[in-house]
Amino acid sequence: MQSKAGNPEIHATARLPARVVRAIEIQRQRGEILVSWIQAGLVGLLTTLYIVAPSTAPMDAALKPVPWALGIYAAFTLFRLDRAYRRRMTVALSIVSVFVDVGVLIFTIWSFHIQYGQPAAFYLKAPTFAYLFIFIAMRMLSFHPGYVALAGGTAALGWLGLLGYALAAPGGADLITRDYVSYMTSARILVGAEIDKVISILVVTGLLALGAARGRQMLEQSLAEQAIAGQFARFFSPDIAETLTRADELLRPGEGQSREATAMFVDLRGFTRMAAELEPNALIELLGEYQGIVVAVVHRHSGSITTFLGDGVMVTFGAIRTNPASAADALRCADDLVSELQSWSERRRANGGSALGIGIGVEYGLVTCGAIGGGGRLEYAVIGDPVNRAAKLQNHTKVEKVRSLTTAETLERAKAQGYVPPVRVGLHRGRIVAGISTPVNIAILSG
Repeated sequence: MQSKAGNPEIHATARLPARVVRAIEIQRQRGEILVSWIQAGLVGLLTTLYIVAPSTAPMDAALKPVPWALGIYAAFTLFRLDRAYRRRMTVALSIVSVFVDVGVLIFTIWSFHIQYGQPAAFYLKAPTFAYLFIFIAMRMLSFHPGYVALAGGTAALGWLGLLGYALAAPGGADLITRDYVSYMTSARILVGAEIDKVISILVVTGLLALGAARGRQMLEQSLAEQAIAGQFARFFSPDIAETLTRADELLRPGEGQSREATAMFVDLRGFTRMAAELEPNALIELLGEYQGIVVAVVHRHSGSITTFLGDGVMVTFGAIRTNPASAADALRCADDLVSELQSWSERRRANGGSALGIGIGVEYGLVTCGAIGGGGRLEYAVIGDPVNRAAKLQNHTKVEKVRSLTTAETLERAKAQGYVPPVRVGLHRGRIVAGISTPVNIAILSG
């Protein structure tokens, strides 16, 4: 295992949370796999071109390095591909890979003058020079500008080495010319043209390294925001998390919107007594089981968990995202919650635990959604008369000694949206509900 001190990429991302660093590392490893496959593709392409292209080399040439170079490069590519898939592409191996890429190509270009029996300056005209840019560009897939700079720098030094060798070869200095036509139509050397090639390598390298640096910065930012969005989804409902992460501008307090929606409050009966009796771990486990059931049922009916209130849960339908059947979805959800929480309570009693009751209140109407708060802390809230009335109706289930209820008006709205009560609904007109100033027509959903 490589130490942190030996990995510059770890230092580059040390300021990021560990989960983001891990995500970047995964992307880097995938990039290394892609680089290996591109190398394999180049080996296949070059091999095909070598086989099908007519050879102009003398039949008695003492050296035919291309097959050897392709063979060595193919073997290294297979080794690199294996290491990439095993996620064992160390920094050292990535650096060696850069040297192999450029080194094999430079050696192949150098060998042309021997293969074709020409002066060393002959290889400076080789179109294979362009492949250097492919090897430099490949390094952008590593998401690290250092590898791009290393590839470009190695390529520039390699070409300078080829130029130096051509000048130092016997008769090389005599081949220097300033005539561009003579340079293009013979094996003469135009030093300025070769320097231009080196400059183009360095300029392209600089631009690609800058692009890689900006790309890595954007990758880090994107992964960090993705991690934050994932955390949002754990602490907020998916609808609220999506609203926050997809907002075109930062949400500010005082900005909201109103829409027709349905509010629901769910409360666990007997929880206060049980909280005084259970050990902390057992209490949290019980609360987790209860909330897990509620969350699953609510999401199944297109609801949104707005907030947890200890053993209470505030749920909305159609508040965060428009839902023309919010009342019907809410009452169907209330029916399923009563059924599933009742089954859970019976399982607890069968296992020697205490049975727990449930209270649910539902109300439909106009609500307002938006960010509230100040002093650096905001909360995404759903407020309005239906929310207040749903909370009061939930408390009223204790008075009526029932498990779930709503108002007659909400029931009729839900029926108009396609809701069919599974049992006969009891209607009680003119009930006095604590906290509501006028008498309420109550609809008992589950006794």
